[in-house]
Amino acid sequence: MRFCRLMTDQGPQWGGLEERDGELWVTHIITSPPEDRVLLHKGSFDAVPVAQVKLLAPVVPSKIVCVGRNYSDHARELGNEAPKEPLLFFKPPSAILDPGEPILRPAVSQRVDFEGELGVIVGRQARDIANDEDVAPYIRGYVCVNDVTARDLQKTDGQWTRAKGFDTFCPVGPWVLDAESLDPSSGVQLTTRVNGEVKQGGSTAEMIFSVPTLLRYISGIFTLEPGDLIATGTPAGVGPIVSGDVVEVEIAGLGVLRNPVKDR
Repeated sequence: MRFCRLMTDQGPQWGGLEERDGELWVTHIITSPPEDRVLLHKGSFDAVPVAQVKLLAPVVPSKIVCVGRNYSDHARELGNEAPKEPLLFFKPPSAILDPGEPILRPAVSQRVDFEGELGVIVGRQARDIANDEDVAPYIRGYVCVNDVTARDLQKTDGQWTRAKGFDTFCPVGPWVLDAESLDPSSGVQLTTRVNGEVKQGGSTAEMIFSVPTLLRYISGIFTLEPGDLIATGTPAGVGPIVSGDVVEVEIAGLGVLRNPVKDR
Protein backbone atom coordinates (compact mmCIF):
# COMPACT_ATOMS: atom_id res chain seq x y z
CA MET A 1 0.00 0.00 0.00
CA ARG A 2 1.21 3.49 -0.92
CA PHE A 3 -0.04 6.84 0.27
CA CYS A 4 0.95 10.44 -0.28
CA ARG A 5 0.29 13.92 1.04
CA LEU A 6 -1.07 16.40 -1.48
CA MET A 7 -2.42 19.92 -1.76
CA THR A 8 -6.16 20.14 -2.44
CA ASP A 9 -8.74 22.91 -2.50
CA GLN A 10 -9.32 22.09 1.17
CA GLY A 11 -5.61 22.34 1.98
CA PRO A 12 -3.05 19.57 2.62
CA GLN A 13 -4.59 16.10 2.78
CA TRP A 14 -3.47 12.48 2.71
CA GLY A 15 -4.26 10.38 -0.34
CA GLY A 16 -4.28 6.69 -1.11
CA LEU A 17 -2.45 5.60 -4.27
CA GLU A 18 -3.31 2.88 -6.76
CA GLU A 19 -1.78 1.84 -10.07
CA ARG A 20 -3.95 2.05 -13.17
CA ASP A 21 -2.55 0.93 -16.52
CA GLY A 22 1.00 1.50 -15.32
CA GLU A 23 0.29 4.97 -13.90
CA LEU A 24 -0.15 5.97 -10.27
CA TRP A 25 -3.42 7.67 -9.33
CA VAL A 26 -4.64 9.31 -6.15
CA THR A 27 -7.89 7.39 -5.77
CA HIS A 28 -9.19 8.46 -2.37
CA ILE A 29 -8.59 10.79 0.55
CA ILE A 30 -7.67 9.14 3.84
CA THR A 31 -7.53 10.22 7.43
CA SER A 32 -4.16 11.35 8.74
CA PRO A 33 -2.24 8.11 9.37
CA PRO A 34 -2.96 7.15 12.99
CA GLU A 35 -0.75 5.18 15.33
CA ASP A 36 -2.20 1.81 14.34
CA ARG A 37 -1.48 2.60 10.67
CA VAL A 38 -5.07 1.82 9.63
CA LEU A 39 -5.88 4.33 6.88
CA LEU A 40 -9.59 5.08 6.66
CA HIS A 41 -11.37 6.49 3.62
CA LYS A 42 -12.60 10.03 4.19
CA GLY A 43 -15.43 11.41 2.08
CA SER A 44 -15.75 11.56 -1.70
CA PHE A 45 -12.90 12.29 -4.09
CA ASP A 46 -12.51 12.24 -7.86
CA ALA A 47 -9.50 10.08 -8.75
CA VAL A 48 -6.65 11.93 -10.46
CA PRO A 49 -3.21 10.91 -11.79
CA VAL A 50 -0.36 11.69 -9.43
CA ALA A 51 1.33 13.65 -12.21
CA GLN A 52 -1.53 16.17 -12.05
CA VAL A 53 -1.41 16.95 -8.32
CA LYS A 54 0.94 18.96 -6.15
CA LEU A 55 2.70 16.44 -3.92
CA LEU A 56 3.83 17.51 -0.46
CA ALA A 57 6.43 15.86 1.74
CA PRO A 58 4.56 12.85 3.18
CA VAL A 59 5.79 13.45 6.72
CA VAL A 60 4.97 15.99 9.43
CA PRO A 61 7.54 14.97 12.06
CA SER A 62 8.13 16.31 15.54
CA LYS A 63 11.79 15.44 14.90
CA ILE A 64 14.08 14.10 12.21
CA VAL A 65 16.63 11.62 13.54
CA CYS A 66 19.55 10.90 11.22
CA VAL A 67 22.15 8.14 11.33
CA GLY A 68 25.70 9.00 10.32
CA ARG A 69 28.20 6.64 8.71
CA ASN A 70 25.84 3.67 8.59
CA TYR A 71 27.51 2.28 5.45
CA SER A 72 31.18 1.29 5.81
CA ASP A 73 32.13 2.48 2.30
CA HIS A 74 30.69 5.93 2.99
CA ALA A 75 32.54 6.20 6.29
CA ARG A 76 35.80 5.34 4.50
CA GLU A 77 35.25 7.78 1.62
CA LEU A 78 35.13 10.63 4.16
CA GLY A 79 38.19 9.35 6.00
CA ASN A 80 36.32 7.94 9.00
CA GLU A 81 36.11 4.57 10.70
CA ALA A 82 32.81 2.75 10.89
CA PRO A 83 31.10 3.54 14.23
CA LYS A 84 30.79 0.89 16.92
CA GLU A 85 27.27 2.06 17.78
CA PRO A 86 24.80 4.24 15.85
CA LEU A 87 25.98 7.82 15.35
CA LEU A 88 22.93 10.08 15.66
CA PHE A 89 22.23 13.68 14.81
CA PHE A 90 19.12 15.80 14.18
CA LYS A 91 17.75 17.86 11.36
CA PRO A 92 15.09 20.43 12.27
CA PRO A 93 11.59 19.81 10.84
CA SER A 94 11.95 23.18 9.08
CA ALA A 95 14.48 21.48 6.75
CA ILE A 96 11.71 19.35 5.18
CA LEU A 97 11.29 19.96 1.45
CA ASP A 98 8.47 18.82 -0.85
CA PRO A 99 9.15 16.68 -3.94
CA GLY A 100 9.98 18.85 -6.94
CA GLU A 101 10.84 21.94 -4.92
CA PRO A 102 14.36 23.41 -5.15
CA ILE A 103 17.20 22.66 -2.76
CA LEU A 104 18.65 26.08 -1.93
CA ARG A 105 22.42 26.30 -1.57
CA PRO A 106 23.35 28.86 1.11
CA ALA A 107 25.95 31.46 0.17
CA VAL A 108 27.93 30.68 3.33
CA SER A 109 28.83 27.20 2.02
CA GLN A 110 31.19 26.43 -0.84
CA ARG A 111 30.27 22.73 -1.04
CA VAL A 112 26.79 21.30 -0.66
CA ASP A 113 26.45 17.52 -1.08
CA PHE A 114 23.59 15.11 -1.82
CA GLU A 115 23.11 12.01 0.35
CA GLY A 116 20.42 9.59 -0.81
CA GLU A 117 18.89 7.57 2.03
CA LEU A 118 16.07 5.27 3.06
CA GLY A 119 13.73 6.98 5.50
CA VAL A 120 11.66 5.22 8.15
CA ILE A 121 8.44 6.86 9.33
CA VAL A 122 7.42 5.99 12.88
CA GLY A 123 3.89 4.60 13.17
CA ARG A 124 3.24 4.64 16.88
CA GLN A 125 4.85 5.98 20.04
CA ALA A 126 8.05 4.06 20.76
CA ARG A 127 10.03 4.05 23.98
CA ASP A 128 12.47 1.39 25.16
CA ILE A 129 11.60 -1.20 22.50
CA ALA A 130 12.81 -4.54 23.89
CA ASN A 131 15.39 -6.65 22.07
CA ASP A 132 12.89 -9.48 21.65
CA GLU A 133 10.02 -7.22 20.58
CA ASP A 134 8.90 -7.06 16.94
CA VAL A 135 9.56 -3.55 15.60
CA ALA A 136 7.16 -3.85 12.63
CA PRO A 137 4.17 -2.33 14.47
CA TYR A 138 6.25 0.80 15.09
CA ILE A 139 6.88 1.42 11.39
CA ARG A 140 4.29 3.39 9.41
CA GLY A 141 6.28 3.03 6.20
CA TYR A 142 9.35 3.87 4.16
CA VAL A 143 10.24 6.90 2.04
CA CYS A 144 13.09 8.39 0.00
CA VAL A 145 15.19 11.03 1.77
CA ASN A 146 17.99 13.33 0.63
CA ASP A 147 20.17 14.29 3.61
CA VAL A 148 21.59 17.44 2.01
CA THR A 149 24.80 18.54 3.73
CA ALA A 150 27.02 21.62 3.66
CA ARG A 151 30.17 19.50 3.71
CA ASP A 152 32.63 22.31 4.37
CA LEU A 153 30.63 23.54 7.36
CA GLN A 154 30.33 20.00 8.68
CA LYS A 155 34.12 19.81 8.78
CA THR A 156 34.75 23.24 10.28
CA ASP A 157 31.93 23.28 12.85
CA GLY A 158 32.49 19.91 14.50
CA GLN A 159 28.84 19.89 15.51
CA TRP A 160 26.64 19.12 12.50
CA THR A 161 23.54 21.21 13.24
CA ARG A 162 24.31 24.06 10.87
CA ALA A 163 25.69 21.87 8.08
CA LYS A 164 22.64 19.63 8.09
CA GLY A 165 19.92 22.02 9.16
CA PHE A 166 19.44 24.70 6.51
CA ASP A 167 15.95 25.18 5.13
CA THR A 168 15.33 22.78 2.17
CA PHE A 169 18.10 20.40 3.35
CA CYS A 170 15.74 17.45 3.86
CA PRO A 171 13.78 16.60 0.70
CA VAL A 172 11.34 13.74 1.42
CA GLY A 173 8.96 11.82 -0.83
CA PRO A 174 7.43 11.33 -3.21
CA TRP A 175 5.12 9.00 -1.26
CA VAL A 176 5.19 6.34 1.45
CA LEU A 177 5.29 2.57 0.99
CA ASP A 178 3.92 0.64 3.95
CA ALA A 179 6.14 -1.59 6.08
CA GLU A 180 4.54 -4.80 4.80
CA SER A 181 5.60 -3.98 1.23
CA LEU A 182 9.31 -3.34 1.75
CA ASP A 183 11.97 -5.31 3.64
CA PRO A 184 15.27 -3.39 3.96
CA SER A 185 17.01 -6.44 5.43
CA SER A 186 16.54 -8.32 2.15
CA GLY A 187 18.64 -5.76 0.27
CA VAL A 188 16.72 -2.95 -1.41
CA GLN A 189 18.59 -1.01 -4.10
CA LEU A 190 19.18 2.69 -3.45
CA THR A 191 20.36 4.87 -6.35
CA THR A 192 21.15 8.58 -6.47
CA ARG A 193 21.51 10.41 -9.78
CA VAL A 194 22.60 13.96 -10.56
CA ASN A 195 21.47 15.21 -13.97
CA GLY A 196 20.71 11.61 -14.92
CA GLU A 197 24.17 10.28 -14.04
CA VAL A 198 24.37 7.62 -11.33
CA LYS A 199 26.42 8.83 -8.38
CA GLN A 200 25.40 6.43 -5.62
CA GLY A 201 24.38 2.82 -5.77
CA GLY A 202 24.01 0.63 -2.72
CA SER A 203 21.85 -1.94 -1.00
CA THR A 204 20.08 -1.47 2.32
CA ALA A 205 21.46 -4.88 3.28
CA GLU A 206 24.85 -3.12 3.56
CA MET A 207 23.73 -1.01 6.53
CA ILE A 208 25.98 -1.46 9.55
CA PHE A 209 22.97 -1.05 11.84
CA SER A 210 19.67 -2.47 10.60
CA VAL A 211 16.30 -0.75 10.89
CA PRO A 212 15.25 -2.88 13.92
CA THR A 213 18.58 -2.14 15.62
CA LEU A 214 18.15 1.58 15.01
CA LEU A 215 14.59 1.66 16.32
CA ARG A 216 15.57 -0.17 19.51
CA TYR A 217 18.66 1.99 20.01
CA ILE A 218 16.93 5.33 19.40
CA SER A 219 13.84 4.49 21.45
CA GLY A 220 16.14 3.61 24.34
CA ILE A 221 17.39 7.22 24.35
CA PHE A 222 14.27 9.28 23.70
CA THR A 223 10.63 8.70 22.81
CA LEU A 224 9.75 8.46 19.13
CA GLU A 225 6.33 9.88 18.22
CA PRO A 226 4.03 8.89 15.34
CA GLY A 227 5.20 10.67 12.18
CA ASP A 228 8.81 11.08 13.28
CA LEU A 229 11.33 10.46 10.51
CA ILE A 230 14.51 8.39 10.77
CA ALA A 231 17.07 8.80 7.96
CA THR A 232 19.08 5.57 8.02
CA GLY A 233 22.36 6.66 6.43
CA THR A 234 23.83 6.92 2.96
CA PRO A 235 26.01 4.61 0.84
CA ALA A 236 29.28 5.69 -0.75
CA GLY A 237 29.37 8.13 -3.65
CA VAL A 238 28.24 11.40 -2.09
CA GLY A 239 29.29 14.51 -3.94
CA PRO A 240 28.63 18.19 -4.59
CA ILE A 241 25.63 19.79 -6.26
CA VAL A 242 25.41 23.25 -7.83
CA SER A 243 22.70 25.52 -9.12
CA GLY A 244 21.02 24.01 -12.18
CA ASP A 245 21.52 20.40 -11.11
CA VAL A 246 18.65 17.96 -10.62
CA VAL A 247 19.03 15.31 -7.90
CA GLU A 248 17.08 12.05 -7.94
CA VAL A 249 16.98 9.59 -5.06
CA GLU A 250 15.42 6.28 -6.09
CA ILE A 251 14.59 3.30 -3.91
CA ALA A 252 13.58 0.17 -5.79
CA GLY A 253 9.88 -0.53 -5.48
CA LEU A 254 9.24 2.75 -3.71
CA GLY A 255 9.70 5.66 -6.07
CA VAL A 256 11.91 8.53 -7.19
CA LEU A 257 12.41 11.72 -5.17
CA ARG A 258 13.40 14.49 -7.60
CA ASN A 259 14.54 18.02 -6.67
CA PRO A 260 16.29 20.78 -8.65
CA VAL A 261 19.09 22.84 -7.09
CA LYS A 262 19.30 26.64 -6.90
CA ASP A 263 21.42 29.19 -5.10
CA ARG A 264 19.70 30.73 -2.11
